[in-house]
Amino acid sequence: MSLSSNPPRVLLLAGLLCDRTVWEGVVARLAPRYAVTTVSFEGFESIEAMARHALGDGGAPLAVVGHSMGGRVAFEMWRQAPQRIAGLALLDTGVHARQPQEVAGRQRLVELARTVGMRAVCEAWLPPMMGAPAERVAALMPALRAMVERQTPASFAGQIKALLERPEATGLLAGITVPTLIATGRNDHWASVDQHEAIHRQIPGSTFAVIESAGHMALCEQPAAVAALLETWLDQVIGRRSA
Repeated sequence: MSLSSNPPRVLLLAGLLCDRTVWEGVVARLAPRYAVTTVSFEGFESIEAMARHALGDGGAPLAVVGHSMGGRVAFEMWRQAPQRIAGLALLDTGVHARQPQEVAGRQRLVELARTVGMRAVCEAWLPPMMGAPAERVAALMPALRAMVERQTPASFAGQIKALLERPEATGLLAGITVPTLIATGRNDHWASVDQHEAIHRQIPGSTFAVIESAGHMALCEQPAAVAALLETWLDQVIGRRSA
């Protein structure tokens, strides 16, 4: 099948408490060349349901870019419908199972949302994830704070439930056969460089990259660098489908 008859659609999957805000800089750079759609997951309570939602009812093949929780969704999309997936890009994410200390930390944030509000969650959760220079972080924070404050405690609790009950993904890695990009911010302390190198080693033929001057929110901290990586990956995806 030629690219012209069935071109892949680019899906940008948002992470925990995120919406299209975090993708705006990347979309501005990709949209002139590609059909780009952003997907966020307000109101969902399982990774499996998120994946079904993102897959939709069929149609064009998908080049799937998942950030953080969205990376977990991308892996689940591959599990559910590998024939639909033309390529995978996984940014600042992971495949490890739930960790023993994870439940208490995540539930503290849910309780904070319920008792104090989403502004308090934002101040506790968001600043530690940033890794860009201070002036860049300061410029980003107003829009990111507004994004988090648009979420509700109930939706946040549902997303936390989805993460704590996430399906096992490590077993999928060796069987991924589409062009795959693995990338993370150099200063991402939530999803480290070492963690991403380990994922890269388990996916045959995958590409690995580190985004400098960025943390866990690399896609909005350094959108030009992320878009450049995605453009190179998309050229590989499209070239493979055109061959």
